[in-house]
Amino acid sequence: MNETAPTVAAPLRDRGHTAVAILAALSFCHLLNDMMQSLLPAMYPMLKSAYRLSFGEIGLLTFTFQFTASLLQPLVGAYADRRARPYSLAVGMGFTLVGLLLLAYAGSFALLLLGAALIGTGSSVFHPESSRVARMASGGRHGLAQSVFQVGGNVGSATGPLLAAFIVLPRGQSTVAWFSLIALLGMLVLIQVGHWYGSHGVARLAQAAALRTETRRRHVALAIAILLALIFSKYFYLASLTSYYTFYLIEHFGVTVRNAQLLLFVFLASVALGAVLGGPIGDRIGSKYIIWFSILGVLPFTLLLPHANLFWTAVLTVPIGVILASAFPAIVVYAQDLLPGRTGTVAGLFFGFAFGMGSIGAAVLGKLADLIGLNEVYRLCAFLPVLGLLAALLPDLRRTPAARPA
Repeated sequence: MNETAPTVAAPLRDRGHTAVAILAALSFCHLLNDMMQSLLPAMYPMLKSAYRLSFGEIGLLTFTFQFTASLLQPLVGAYADRRARPYSLAVGMGFTLVGLLLLAYAGSFALLLLGAALIGTGSSVFHPESSRVARMASGGRHGLAQSVFQVGGNVGSATGPLLAAFIVLPRGQSTVAWFSLIALLGMLVLIQVGHWYGSHGVARLAQAAALRTETRRRHVALAIAILLALIFSKYFYLASLTSYYTFYLIEHFGVTVRNAQLLLFVFLASVALGAVLGGPIGDRIGSKYIIWFSILGVLPFTLLLPHANLFWTAVLTVPIGVILASAFPAIVVYAQDLLPGRTGTVAGLFFGFAFGMGSIGAAVLGKLADLIGLNEVYRLCAFLPVLGLLAALLPDLRRTPAARPA
């Protein structure tokens, strides 16, 4: 082996054509899953008033949901690489269903935390397994598959605040129970995906499981560490917007709760657009360059945001969402190409770490907001994208593209 430079295995092209119907089903269920999950932060203004919660307790709710997900996702992904469970996706959606019912009828803050924990458990199963199945269905178009999968989740996350603004907030907390029917629909679709998973999907990854990268361990470890640092930057910053943007708008500009939810939707819709673009562009020019641009390129906009008026605040959140969100599909594809045959482990690690950083970020920033105010929090978070400079140290995994399978 060459001791002076890492030798990286070329990205694997999975056998078979792209299973478009499976990717569409996964994206649709990701939409349902993340739409239901996004109801929790969208309900924060209502819950804060009804339960007299502090910003620290709001952060604890987010921490409970995201930490539960982050703790289990790497374990679920590693287990799936060893022993396939085609119907685990439907089971995960069942946890979300029960969590929604608890949120609808919780009579105490403790029950709110339990509902958030169950929704997090559903995520811990859904995200790594769905990402793994998306790669099974990719037919070698890995970036495209991850983007199609991701966009469903981002659209769902953007839709949640709208549903909260027009259904939950006017009609009350108990209307969250209606969304358990959506979870039931997701379970039915995922049972069909499980049929394909067991019959065709596992065979598509058999070749990948037989291959191992020859990259030296220390080079792989360095690349993974850099990617995790970039996830930290991305999700700490996203936590400042997804959890506290509505409060910032209400306190700083005096907008109504409904208008704040609509502006949150604008930001989350831009996140969905970024997820669509990141993967396919990464297939063309290489994931490394999308990662670098998407993290570091957002810096000018984040620096301007704390100093903008209401109009420009709404405008600036659009490029922030688009540029920042294009990173995650590329990061997952890059890591899976770096470690072929460990798709579930990689998906679980990165989805889990992303949720973990979001949970820690929400808790830390909530406490910080109680101490110094939201304005100062946004001024501090504006510098997080500087960590994007680390992407320059990632090895280039691009090779001359192999012929795609028929």
